[in-house]
Amino acid sequence: MKLQIFSAMLLMALFHHTKQQCFPPYDGQQPNPAGHNILYSGQQEFSLALLNAINRIMPKENLFFSPYSTYHALLIAYFMAGGQTENYLKKVLRFDQNQQKYDLYAAYKLDKFLTQHTAGNAPYEFTSANKIYVADDVAVRQCVSHDFPQELELYPFKKDAEGSRISINNWVENTTHHMIKDLLPPGSIDPSTTLVLVNAAYFKGIWENKFNPNLTKPEIFYVSPTKQIMVDMMHVEGTFRHEISEALGAHILELPYKGDNISMYILLPPFSNTEDSIESTLKQLNLQNFRKIVDRGSLVSRTVQVALPKFSLETTIELVPVLEEMGIGDLFKESADLSALLDEKASLGQALHKARIQVNEDGTKAAAATVLFSFRSSRPAEPAQFICNHPFIYFIYDKLRDSILFGGVFRRPY
Repeated sequence: MKLQIFSAMLLMALFHHTKQQCFPPYDGQQPNPAGHNILYSGQQEFSLALLNAINRIMPKENLFFSPYSTYHALLIAYFMAGGQTENYLKKVLRFDQNQQKYDLYAAYKLDKFLTQHTAGNAPYEFTSANKIYVADDVAVRQCVSHDFPQELELYPFKKDAEGSRISINNWVENTTHHMIKDLLPPGSIDPSTTLVLVNAAYFKGIWENKFNPNLTKPEIFYVSPTKQIMVDMMHVEGTFRHEISEALGAHILELPYKGDNISMYILLPPFSNTEDSIESTLKQLNLQNFRKIVDRGSLVSRTVQVALPKFSLETTIELVPVLEEMGIGDLFKESADLSALLDEKASLGQALHKARIQVNEDGTKAAAATVLFSFRSSRPAEPAQFICNHPFIYFIYDKLRDSILFGGVFRRPY
């Protein structure tokens, strides 16, 4: 089974004059060598909070998104922020409050280097890229040009808003191997746009144990006790890490991709006479219970007969209400302080997230883009059966970074 995923996030802003010290404030200090670990120390908790916030706003929908992409777009906003806005972002991203920004910046640079360095040698494809698009008639602080040479680009928003929109969309599409198209809809960029922050992420993995396409056949998927839909169901039998979590009220299965550094984890609540099983599991899916799932050795290797829908999903999420529910503070208000980027005050108006996933017998292909912008049961017998013929929760988890790359809730086939 093949999985492909893409994600992107955009921020756009208008500016008024103000001045602050340039970023980063090294002051002759050496970065903390533990900064790389701290960069992702709160990513799991952020991801679970983001999932629950999106589910509360879209409770009956298929959900698919990239917390990794959203996290990185907000990370760039954090580097650009000052004052109270910086404090809000630090809390939402679950950073250690004692951690210094220059340590996190050094960790960001190291993570970027390692991602690029390992890209050619891994048995899977994973890329993540950030862009800071600034209007070419706005003065950018010199330190930003120095510290973000690959991310920063000046664009003629005032003279050619539509051309700029198309160019940004083309960059996202190329970065996500043509999976995320038209991230920015027509009219989203206009002459008053001054700042666009974008992250694009792409993943393509091949299953360690591929599904046999000859066994794929139409089967019933139980959307609810009163609604069923036919779906192409894939089948494989093999040795997988599997467990029953009483805390989550769900069966847990790990489906590794080649290389065993990245896996899909599926949480399958029991199918009952109500539609509350997913909500019940999500309610119990806190950081402690999640770590019990992904910690090595927590699941037991056993022979499992797996049935999983073959599916393709694309979702677009308006992130402003989601992030405001999570406590993002004034990031999208006129009082926002993004003066670490420019000598002028910035406020952000919109946040869009678009993600797409394809799951088949070979593996998974997934991509996502996030853009922020402004302008004006009992233990089973052997072999165990793991039959995903009713709603389930799933994550694509990177064990090297200890971070959730993608996640979602599959409620119904389209």
